[in-house]
Amino acid sequence: MTTCDTCGNSYENTFTITREGQTKTFDSFECAVHLMAPSCSHCGCRILGHGVQSGTTMFCCAHCAREAGHEQASDRA
Repeated sequence: MTTCDTCGNSYENTFTITREGQTKTFDSFECAVHLMAPSCSHCGCRILGHGVQSGTTMFCCAHCAREAGHEQASDRA
């Protein structure tokens, strides 16, 4: 049994995700999201889709990007 890096649960069906050379072990997608998904720079929610990027800053949506001063931001259509 392997231990989840997020919650510490020992589980026989864990999986790993590697990003930027770091590999983490998880027992659920929920735990993976909590540890690996980026957060919106404006509201702080986890970005599960494409999000909106302005320079190197990530936002969950164009509304948050505009609220943070990136007036030209738009959601992809």
